[in-house]
Amino acid sequence: MHNQGIGSWPARRAQLSPGRTALVHEGKAVTYAQVHERSTRLASRLRAEGVGPGDRVAYLGTNHPAFAETMFATHMIGAVFVPLNFRLTAPELDYVLGHSGASLLVYGHGCAETAAALTARDGLRGVVALSDPSPGERDYEPWLASGDPSPLDVPVSRDDPAFILYTSGTTGRPKGAVLTHANIIWNTLNLMVGLDIASDEVTLISAPLFHVAALNQMLLPTFLKGGCSVIMPAWDVDACYDLIAEHRITWMFGVTTMFAAFAQSPRWAGADLSSLRHLMSGGAPIPETLIRTYQERGLVFCQGYGLTETSPGATWLEAAESVERAGSAGVPVFFADVRLVRPDLTEAVPGERGEVLIQGPNVTPGYWNDPEATAAAFSEGGWFHSGDIATRDEDGFVTIVDRVKDMYISGGENVYPAETEAVLFEHPSVAGCAVIGVPDEKWGQTGRAFFTLRPGTHATADELRSFLAARLAKYKIPAHFDEVDSLPRTGSGKVQKQKLRELPLPPGS
Repeated sequence: MHNQGIGSWPARRAQLSPGRTALVHEGKAVTYAQVHERSTRLASRLRAEGVGPGDRVAYLGTNHPAFAETMFATHMIGAVFVPLNFRLTAPELDYVLGHSGASLLVYGHGCAETAAALTARDGLRGVVALSDPSPGERDYEPWLASGDPSPLDVPVSRDDPAFILYTSGTTGRPKGAVLTHANIIWNTLNLMVGLDIASDEVTLISAPLFHVAALNQMLLPTFLKGGCSVIMPAWDVDACYDLIAEHRITWMFGVTTMFAAFAQSPRWAGADLSSLRHLMSGGAPIPETLIRTYQERGLVFCQGYGLTETSPGATWLEAAESVERAGSAGVPVFFADVRLVRPDLTEAVPGERGEVLIQGPNVTPGYWNDPEATAAAFSEGGWFHSGDIATRDEDGFVTIVDRVKDMYISGGENVYPAETEAVLFEHPSVAGCAVIGVPDEKWGQTGRAFFTLRPGTHATADELRSFLAARLAKYKIPAHFDEVDSLPRTGSGKVQKQKLRELPLPPGS
């Protein structure tokens, strides 16, 4: 087979396990043989539209099997897949479509209004709608069905670009991280070394598939092993409980907000969660108190660390270490190396904070059409600068502290908001929180905490301040506390701190 990339996976899987269920969505099951046939038909339609090797195909929509079909079809013909954040506005998406130079757009349910408002669509070869297409657009199902199911074998190298994944753009314009087929394959191998993924896995895809964790840490490894991916259109606590019960889910991923909401549900205490083999988290640090909540139910909670640019796995905490070292992000994944360095790039000693640098075959070759950003992201020897601060213990286990840009200096002391947030989250009334640095005449900078409360609870700023005072040094305690209805978040669930920084301080602060 000349296609050495992800586009060959449906054919290989269909040969190995044609009748096994690959995807489940809203009660409808799709086998591996069906994924192969449908993706092949779609690939032939893309070719008929003039899409060829190196061209970019964009997808806009909530989680749906069409995401996987469009992705595989794109890779079958050597093109590059560009998943779009469906929470972005039309002007934001116009930038991504224009910057990536997308040739064709497929969009799904709930995105028709946004798709219609795109000015970049005028430069596309085609627009395909999953339902109710506008004049001039293709209707996904009949368009796909009219495609040729004959096997395709377009030459694709593992070093060819597979994805352009745009960062959330919390500051400035988003950058398009290029991930090659090799990056994805090596990331999948790293995950399989660290986690015992089985061929009978029933994986819950509840985070957005445009995000690297849901795509590369869940959907693709499950597909490679021949497991079943149960696709949720969007995260919903009750739906999650229902799907676990109906399908006997074995594996799920989440971020702090998802796991916190799940554990705070009235269904938590009585739910049968015995089918769950592994819970996985990544990205921002998960408060240790939340991890313990799951471990007390006898659930295996594995934490890792990574970025879009590392495909994403960079470190991993294996199940055997998950109780004793709860809160740690683990050690470097098998086929990658991690360093913690000072600003002068010398090695940080155990216990000392340093920036996380990653090197390995899972690391992006760079940013799409942005040589300056690419050059700035790497040190000599191909070491990628994460912008994250961490410590390492004597045994080599890494604990993520915070983002470099989120750190602030109060009275000459470095304050890492993630540390304050983790303690604040332990308060029984706090459902979510975020801390930023704000100007202060006396200290230079001080903290401002935004928090949401659990339903039916109450907490004042003075109560929260006293709670922190018993647990943190005085300089780490925010001077300002703001109760909010919700925290602004990216599509991957991370708090958009830049939006919080833009909020004025209340009068008299």
